[in-house]
Amino acid sequence: MTATGNPIRSIVVVGGGSAGWMAATALATYLGKQASIRLVESEEIGIVGVGEASVPYMKQFNAGLLGIDEFDFVARTQGTFKLGIQFNDWGQIGDSYVHGFGRIGQGIGPLPFHQFWLKLFLAGRARPIGEYSLPTLAAPLGKFMSSPGNAPPDSPLADIAYAYHFDAGLYAGYLRELAERRGVQRIEGKITHAVQRSEDGFIDAVMLESGEQVAGDLFIDCSGFRGLLIEQTLETGYIDWTHWLPCNRAMAVPCATAGPPTPYTRSTARAAGWQWRIPLQSRIGNGYVYSSEHISDDEAAATLLANLDGRALADPRPLRFTTGMRRKLWNRNVVALGLASGFMEPLESTSIYLVQSGIQRLLGLFPDRGFDPLLERQFNEESAFEYESTRDFLILHYCATRRNDSAFWDYCRTMSIPDTLQRKIDMFRSGGRYFRTGDEFFALPSWVQVMLGQGIVPAGYHPIVDDMPEQALVEHVARVHRSIADSVAAMPRHQDFIDRHCRAPAG
Repeated sequence: MTATGNPIRSIVVVGGGSAGWMAATALATYLGKQASIRLVESEEIGIVGVGEASVPYMKQFNAGLLGIDEFDFVARTQGTFKLGIQFNDWGQIGDSYVHGFGRIGQGIGPLPFHQFWLKLFLAGRARPIGEYSLPTLAAPLGKFMSSPGNAPPDSPLADIAYAYHFDAGLYAGYLRELAERRGVQRIEGKITHAVQRSEDGFIDAVMLESGEQVAGDLFIDCSGFRGLLIEQTLETGYIDWTHWLPCNRAMAVPCATAGPPTPYTRSTARAAGWQWRIPLQSRIGNGYVYSSEHISDDEAAATLLANLDGRALADPRPLRFTTGMRRKLWNRNVVALGLASGFMEPLESTSIYLVQSGIQRLLGLFPDRGFDPLLERQFNEESAFEYESTRDFLILHYCATRRNDSAFWDYCRTMSIPDTLQRKIDMFRSGGRYFRTGDEFFALPSWVQVMLGQGIVPAGYHPIVDDMPEQALVEHVARVHRSIADSVAAMPRHQDFIDRHCRAPAG
């Protein structure tokens, strides 16, 4: 809280789901008794709940920010572990690569490992880049473990990066229990409209169908795509990125499990989009994200159902969306999180992360009742940078393709792309260089793996590499490969790790 004598005393979270309950739990954890926190949701309004895969930041958010026990969370949400994403048929039909979390190999001096690897690879003397990253090599082999406390600091096992697959509905319920224990009050009811202050347009309260008025100083809009406060009330505006990310619909369906859960998400490119596969302990989550200009809803549902690993457990559920973001995520005394703030299709599992990052940013810039416009401006600038840099990484998957088997892929292959992305591609293609801009979420290992995985092979490598004697270079690359392979061989099976530490209760 800001020590100004004018602190915020009342916070209203509009909407539940995982976004609303993440926000409520974090605010209750850090504001304690200084502010009342109420969450308004209606059992009659469903939640989207398709974001059942995450990125490694979730471990930090759950354990570091909220104090959640990792194994309890995994067991309670039917969770499994995730070392990365396997991409099939993206560069061209028949291609497959893994975007694994964590570092690639071992750099030397100012240069990352992939520069040394490149010299040998271009000469036909190195294995695929994925074999030099522990998560990337372990994932397809079905291996998983968290880092043991006794691993030597230089061992690949000392710092294993991973995320989770989980049931988003169970996660919301799990957080609700935690939030209510920490003082959050849940109010059941449908919101009909918001009441604004006449002098400045700030939100004073939200009105429920019952006639109850819920007033607050700060409002967190987690009302989903409709953006009840940020858009319907404040008319903030929306930036549409459909030109670059042309998918605008999805079909989602769970299916029965088929063997042990894989420690990775699978993304398979289809004729008009792509299909996700997310393994939980109790079922597999599936979905087809597609462009309605290139396939009908019925055809998309049929394609999805024809490509499941097990028996469908429900009818495909349709979702419609427009990829993009609000022009402001913080407007007056409203901060939008989750689908209310914008939508990035789940290609790289960033939806949950963007909520958690927004919560962390809000805590760092938390205002008093004066709502200093400098705080709002900083929040919006940082949010826009994060959304735009994430957008560029997603566009890379679509534009870096050689597929010409459908009108959809012809469009993606030939569409214009943002200058910020084109510069990254050009720099990597010429000499394997990648420079992280500011606090971009996706770092060098991610960009290197996806660009190489989708056929962007550099023409050369960094000239400093030639300073290393060739025999030393060969030995260094071989030593890294041997160390990674030995570490993966020592890892248990993913299912065995779950059975030992975090098996979900039956039923």
